[in-house]
Amino acid sequence: MKYEDYLDENYQPAESDLVCEFRFEHDSSVTFEWAAGGIAAESSIGTWDPNLSTMREGIKELAAKVFETDRENNIVKIAYPWELFEPGNMPQILSSITGNIFGLDELKRLRLLDVEFPRNIAESFPGPQLGISGVRKLSNVKERPLIGTIVKPKLGLDEKQHSEVAYDAWVSGLDIVKDDENLASMTFNNFNKRINETISKREKAEDETGETKIYFPNITAPLSEMKKRADLVIERGGRYVMIDILTAGWSALQEMRNYLEGREIGIHAHRAQHAAYTRLKRHGISMLSIAKFARLVGVDNLHAGTVVGKMEGEKEEVLNIYQFLKSEFHGLKETIPVASGGLHPGLVDDLMEIFGNNIVIQAGGGVHAHPEGTKNGARAMRQAVEARMSEIELQKYAKNHKELAKALNKWS
Repeated sequence: MKYEDYLDENYQPAESDLVCEFRFEHDSSVTFEWAAGGIAAESSIGTWDPNLSTMREGIKELAAKVFETDRENNIVKIAYPWELFEPGNMPQILSSITGNIFGLDELKRLRLLDVEFPRNIAESFPGPQLGISGVRKLSNVKERPLIGTIVKPKLGLDEKQHSEVAYDAWVSGLDIVKDDENLASMTFNNFNKRINETISKREKAEDETGETKIYFPNITAPLSEMKKRADLVIERGGRYVMIDILTAGWSALQEMRNYLEGREIGIHAHRAQHAAYTRLKRHGISMLSIAKFARLVGVDNLHAGTVVGKMEGEKEEVLNIYQFLKSEFHGLKETIPVASGGLHPGLVDDLMEIFGNNIVIQAGGGVHAHPEGTKNGARAMRQAVEARMSEIELQKYAKNHKELAKALNKWS
């Protein structure tokens, strides 16, 4: 089959087909049809020379089909027979739909915009263990957004200093404290010691406040070490682990999700490295696609963008990600979206207006850079959420809440 033979705009995708939407730019030496067909061919059964002596009867029926084209915007939809994919094997699926096709010389740009998974493939993955209802049950936060912080500076504090920052945040009203993405087991901050110190401070904060507090320790490491670190977290009474899902890899993430099955432990997914794939709008892999992969594999929380704050991401795109993570998806549990990056109390109104209440709001600098330190920064974040839940304008609420007033004066 020639590349052009993979176009069939009369084809109606079967319910069992996996469908990808791509946008591409091609060299002037080839036609639109050649380039579109090349994507379908090289991600299914084809290769550059159509005269394969090894082609056997029935194999052509496994060919992916370009069934919808937008020539003006160079967008195509491609349907893949489900038999091309191994159930429950995310690395294999991605080796097909995000593999060698990105290296074709005549394709100058290629971006995976979206993926639609059929039920038979989706059901081969476990999805999140907790889901939004499970996260709310675990945290005892019923209606408002969960509020968290990241220990800052991200590197440099020792285990005791780290735990003290966490304690200050918890005891002052925050629900969650997490490690940053590049904090593992360091010469100055050993993982095992950090777990013992920080969970002890979590327990102290719970005793003093009567509220449930959650710690997201970063267990990212080679797989065998991640399992050991997860075991320690569970042994010490931890309720969550955090994994840098892109740098750890989909295979490791799948293994960890399976390893934690039945242990009622949440997985907080940090998306470190995502912008290497998602940021260029004319090339790479969309964050929406990555969100779908992550929910299938089974993360309970996922950094999903903010619209406001320091992280890039267009409003419509970010809203689509949030909507997907919280929507029905072949019976799998939901993933709670996490807004994180450049946030502070003055942005809480906007965040809740845009995304609603079923989110996690995380502020690092917006807590620890408060003029009066971490404790009052945490109080200001909690007060901002309480103001919104009470339908009171932040400036009005701040008149009787000095911590919020100081934050608004600095950042708003």
